[in-house]
Amino acid sequence: MSELVAVLTNGQPQLIGPALGALLLTFCAIWFLNGRIWAFIYVALIPFLNWSFGVIPEAQIMAPGGDYAPGIALHPMTMVTGMVFVVRDFVQREMGHKVLILMAIAVAWSFFYSWPVIALASGVAFAISEFVDWLVYTFTKYRLSTRILISSALASPVDTTVFLFGADLAQQIEMGAEPGNMLHPVNWIVFVIGKMVGAVIVSYVIRRREDKGLVSPYEA
Repeated sequence: MSELVAVLTNGQPQLIGPALGALLLTFCAIWFLNGRIWAFIYVALIPFLNWSFGVIPEAQIMAPGGDYAPGIALHPMTMVTGMVFVVRDFVQREMGHKVLILMAIAVAWSFFYSWPVIALASGVAFAISEFVDWLVYTFTKYRLSTRILISSALASPVDTTVFLFGADLAQQIEMGAEPGNMLHPVNWIVFVIGKMVGAVIVSYVIRRREDKGLVSPYEA
């Protein structure tokens, strides 16, 4: 039980009452906005990812100081981050433009469950990239599988640029790192590719379901 309390309160058990109350209000808000399974996944996924970037170490692909001075690191949750855009597309099918309200709720929870610097960087990144993704998804008339791929392709580079800038700045402030420790071309490419892998896989699966008549290709 103590472990569950620690998870729900982000290690602050004295806040269990307010945390449970806020979670209940969040659940009710999503439900009354007509959000269902995809909406709940979406609101939980963003704070979880922001939390993971603060506690799960990166995998070092190339050590700093070698052939490429800044080094290359890939966070294990990078591919899952790309899934956020795909999940958002499904949420919009459930709720329409009210998905933007859920985005604000999810970012707000990020400030409770993750480091403030990471929450701010990723929150701004999600806000910008999700808005780009929302515009593409809303105003294009392509079939669903194509919209998922296009919107993810456009949003992922924006999200990556803003997040790596924030992460770079955070390491300069918190750890005294040199500028460019996170935001450099190779790291940017690795992050974008990692995010797009998930989107490509889901787009392919949806395309197969469209071709079999299991999913409406043009449902909003």
